[in-house]
Amino acid sequence: MKYITSRDNLFFKELFKLTSSARQRGKVNQTLLDGAHLLAAYLDSEKQPQHILLNAAASHDVEIMALLERAADVPVTQLDDKLFAELSELKSPTGILALIEIPQPAATVATVCFALLLEDIQDPGNLGSMLRSAAAAGCDAVFLSTGCADAWSPKVLRAAMGGHFALNIIEQQDLLGVAKIFHGTLLAASLQARHSLYDCDLRENVAFLIGNEGAGLSAGLLNLATQQITIPMPGKAESLNAAAAVAICLFEAVRQRL
Repeated sequence: MKYITSRDNLFFKELFKLTSSARQRGKVNQTLLDGAHLLAAYLDSEKQPQHILLNAAASHDVEIMALLERAADVPVTQLDDKLFAELSELKSPTGILALIEIPQPAATVATVCFALLLEDIQDPGNLGSMLRSAAAAGCDAVFLSTGCADAWSPKVLRAAMGGHFALNIIEQQDLLGVAKIFHGTLLAASLQARHSLYDCDLRENVAFLIGNEGAGLSAGLLNLATQQITIPMPGKAESLNAAAAVAICLFEAVRQRL
C-alpha cells in the first residue's frame, strides 16, 4: 500500500481537481465515489475501480475491508487524514474513496422505451434524487440537457445513492433532437396543463419531460410533447419539488405496468 502525506503530491493534486471541476471530470473521464455504499453499488454493476483511497481509520472498518477483498487487484493508497478530508465533502469522512472511469451509456434514443428527459435541472440534490428514482423505477435512460448540473459530481453521486450504475446517463444532449427521435409518448410536466397524469396510459413506450426547477420546460419541448400533464394537488401548495414530481410520474408508470 502506498502512502501520501503531502499536498504537493501530483496524484493528490489530480484527485483534488476531480472533486471541484466538471471540466476536469469530463476531460479525463473520471470521478470519485465517496463512501462504502457507492463503491458497493459500483462493484455490484460488475465494474472495478481504478484506484482506492483510504484514511487511517479505514483498516478498522469491517465493511471497508470486505470491499477491499472484492477489489483485490485494485491499487490502494492511504492518505493523510487531512488530505483525505479535502477530497470528501462530508463532515465525517467515510474512510474510503474510489477513483472510477465514468461509464459510457450503452443505449441510444432509438433503443429506449422508458426514459426521462431533463432540461436545465441545476440543483445537484434534485438531479441525484431524480436519477435515484429513475433507477428504482427501471428507466432505460436519462437524457440531460447542456444546462443540467454535472451528473458525475460528488453531490449528485451521493444523492443518487448508486442509481448511476443502474442507468444509461446521457449528458450534454439536444433534447429537441432527442424528443423528435423517441419512439413513444412524450409527456411534458407543466403546472398549466389541464390533463392529469392519472388519465394517461403509461403502459407503452413513454418519456417524461421535466424542466428547470423555476422556469419549467422551454416552449420548444412543450410544443413537441404528445401531451402536457399535471399532477393533481388538492392541497394548498403551489407546486411540487421537481424531484418529487419525477418520482410520482415514474411510479405511476410502474403501477400501471405491474
